[in-house]
Amino acid sequence: MPTTVFDTDFKFVNQTEVYRGKVRDVYTIGDKYIVMVATDRISAFDVVLPQPVPYKGQVLNQVAGEFLLATKHLVPNWVIDIPDPNVTIGKKCKPFKLEMVIRGYLAGHAAREYEMGKRNLCGVDLPDGMKVNEKFPLPIITPSTKADAGHDMDISREEIIRQNIVSKNVYETLEEYTRKLYAYGAVYANERGLILVDSKYEFGELDGVICLIDEIHTPDSSRYFFLEGYEERQKNGDHQVQLSKEFVREWLIANNFMGKEGQHVPEMTDDWVNQISERYIELFEKITGKTFQKKGGENIISRIEKNVTLALQHLS
Repeated sequence: MPTTVFDTDFKFVNQTEVYRGKVRDVYTIGDKYIVMVATDRISAFDVVLPQPVPYKGQVLNQVAGEFLLATKHLVPNWVIDIPDPNVTIGKKCKPFKLEMVIRGYLAGHAAREYEMGKRNLCGVDLPDGMKVNEKFPLPIITPSTKADAGHDMDISREEIIRQNIVSKNVYETLEEYTRKLYAYGAVYANERGLILVDSKYEFGELDGVICLIDEIHTPDSSRYFFLEGYEERQKNGDHQVQLSKEFVREWLIANNFMGKEGQHVPEMTDDWVNQISERYIELFEKITGKTFQKKGGENIISRIEKNVTLALQHLS
């Protein structure tokens, strides 16, 4: 009886297409709706790691659901229903081939680039003399291409418009929405003793309306620091205490894996996988203020199929 979700192969009524991303399996229903299943797969450096992480999909789906409902007054989004802990059903939008990444602090990928001497990221000039994890004077937007396979690539605002990935007017709206969402998330996080360090958002279009799609402010799409002690740790040059997927990347780097050709994913022991699961649950509880309810002890695949089938009957 599967208690984690690694692969799915559903056959829903009126299903017309299936897309399997790094973490989510997306089923198109009648070219009108999509069923997005958050699996327990985990990816890093654009590589899907070999072991599923218990409850990770549930955490992602439920954290995203909280924020999608809370921000729909700021930015239109795709959500119709959340019929299962691992599933969101929404309107099918035409996705833009971009990830809108916004950074309030010099962390993660930006910090690694900065430490290699780069002072321009996606066309944005970075100040000299910054420390890792230091706050930017103002949040910066550093988009990346959205690859169907392989690695996403950094890209500048100017290059996006030059290549006509989206029009200038659309891109300006994406920037506006990105800043609104990040500002909301930053205040929300501060109220709960966290710092929203950076985040990425994806958008699409439906009937001429730009909509937020996919997830928002989850540990896969965002990085959080603990607010308490942040200034002191920065002053002392200590690592920041964080809730995000970055600790998985750091473990992989320490074990000589960054997704490069010829590198191999290190062994993921049961103990390490359980630690990852516990970190995801910790973030859920910290960011939502709710106690995480583990939906286990059952066949998750059967539960998802039952709940989605019922929800789709109500839509038809």
